[in-house]
Amino acid sequence: MKLATFTIDRRRRYGAVKDNGLVILDSRLRSYPDLLSLIAGNGLDAARVQIDDASPDVSLDDVLWEPVLPNPPKILCVGVNYRSHADESGFKAVPYPFIFPRYAGSQVGHLQPMVCPRESDKFDYEGELVAIIGKSGRRISKETALKHVVGYSIYNEGSVRDWQTHSTQWTPGKNFASTGAFGPWMVTADEIPDPYKLELTTWLNGQVMQNASIDLMMFRLEELISYISTFISLEPGDVIGSGTPGGVGHGRKPPLYLKDGDVVEVDVTGIGRLRNPVVKERAEPEAAQKPPSSRLLRVERSAKAVMASWAWRI
Repeated sequence: MKLATFTIDRRRRYGAVKDNGLVILDSRLRSYPDLLSLIAGNGLDAARVQIDDASPDVSLDDVLWEPVLPNPPKILCVGVNYRSHADESGFKAVPYPFIFPRYAGSQVGHLQPMVCPRESDKFDYEGELVAIIGKSGRRISKETALKHVVGYSIYNEGSVRDWQTHSTQWTPGKNFASTGAFGPWMVTADEIPDPYKLELTTWLNGQVMQNASIDLMMFRLEELISYISTFISLEPGDVIGSGTPGGVGHGRKPPLYLKDGDVVEVDVTGIGRLRNPVVKERAEPEAAQKPPSSRLLRVERSAKAVMASWAWRI
């Protein structure tokens, strides 16, 4: 199954992708009001029963895409987990993975604008495969780790590079509002028996920037889940970003950072393609600032204009 969270008629819903549309599940499965509760409550089998004989309720084009899980319990990301990215970043091999948190407010959904904050012009893309935890655990063994994964999705782990390197702690550069994209949906693990056979590709304005087999990651998903669950309990809905391959803008000579009007796409075979426009946050005089909702509307309009200009290429 492909499971997604979206907004329609100003109401957040979740459902399954079927025949170029969405079967809305929250109205069919009252015990599971959102995708997180479906995962935590072992509701996948109930969802499959509902989907089998159902026709789509809405078109894919009629919804506002949300992050797959808008409020996951935890988002834990892994840095420099591909040799190609370590080399371009100047990192030597390390015995343990780099782990840092992201927070829910830093996420946007498929087709929604990734916002370059006005404090920086060094906003970068990072295409990643993410694993979503479906079964809780502490000190999980490598041998059983993938049994704790309920599904896989895609992340564009946007990074504000100068803020990332203010110190040895990367959290500031990874958590500006609306800088990371998560979607378009989650593919359940039964449809991806071997995630290492997948391939990741990132495009910037139609040009390939990153391309790598998931098999090239240095710390495999089993190792990441086992390592992370040693110091913290993993729970249903936790999101683990597995790192990005080489080809990021910061590693290029000269560096190539995202700018207003860019469009970034991340594709993982077997999952789908995550696509987002880039919008530069506008500075406003303090006295003239409008309520956040007005600023958000302006960003959304700008993003829609960018996506419309790209419609013929998609």
